[in-house]
Amino acid sequence: MTTQLSQIKAVPLAGRIGAEIHGIHLSGELDSVVLDKIKQALNEYKVIFFKGQHHLDDTSQEAFSQLLGEIYAHPTVPKKENTNGIFELDSHSGAKANTWHTDVTFVPEVPKYSILRGVTIPETGGDTVWANTNAAYKDLPNELKRLADELFAIHSNEFDYANSSPTKPFSKSFRSTTFKTKHPVVYIHPETSEKHILLGAFAKKIDGYSSRESEYLISIFQSYITRLENTVRWKWNEGDVAIWDNLATQHYAIADYIERRTVRRVTVGKSIPINQKGESSTLLTKQ
Repeated sequence: MTTQLSQIKAVPLAGRIGAEIHGIHLSGELDSVVLDKIKQALNEYKVIFFKGQHHLDDTSQEAFSQLLGEIYAHPTVPKKENTNGIFELDSHSGAKANTWHTDVTFVPEVPKYSILRGVTIPETGGDTVWANTNAAYKDLPNELKRLADELFAIHSNEFDYANSSPTKPFSKSFRSTTFKTKHPVVYIHPETSEKHILLGAFAKKIDGYSSRESEYLISIFQSYITRLENTVRWKWNEGDVAIWDNLATQHYAIADYIERRTVRRVTVGKSIPINQKGESSTLLTKQ
């Protein structure tokens, strides 16, 4: 299907993050001009949404995703059977990511983009919320900006969001290998040069501070990220697709549903976060 550039329209959904994109039929055959439009929208809005992409299945979702970058294999969770790298989040297997997080920050090479497709959506509930971590940095008082610029945080999957259901298959595989990685708290986006706060649920401790001090510091910075002004909320329907810039955002899947919820994610590309001094993330342990 040929996409006419004149038909493509981005409709902002909130003041600081998020837009719905009209006029694009997602597939593995999109041309470079349309892909550039998608990437530009991601740089501007951080997360973008496409309704009614019912034609996508696992194969075509992966084909489209690979236009945005090389498939990123999750470090611990096996890919969905008969796919190249689909990460299935099925509520029946314990996969409820109801904490604020940036995906896979417990390793140094963090995924660049995530492409999430709604497969089985409950009639009520199951929305996802995203937050703009650059807007959060801008909101910080100057004194907190200077502090954040100097800090590093230790991220780990040792105590992850799946711990609330440790007998579920998802939780067991998620924690099958334990990683600890030191990331800068403020990361410089390689394309926009914007500063983003890099924390979330996998951030366990601020390097050089006690556990108690770390808890206070992380909670302060997180409170700016999760301000409603910096967020957008998406109500899913089957066939919807969300694409987000992983290192420019955090997200939270609201676990307020009873019926089964299944979404399938492909992550592509990777980036090692670097701060304003050129200091990069480092792996501390893998066991």
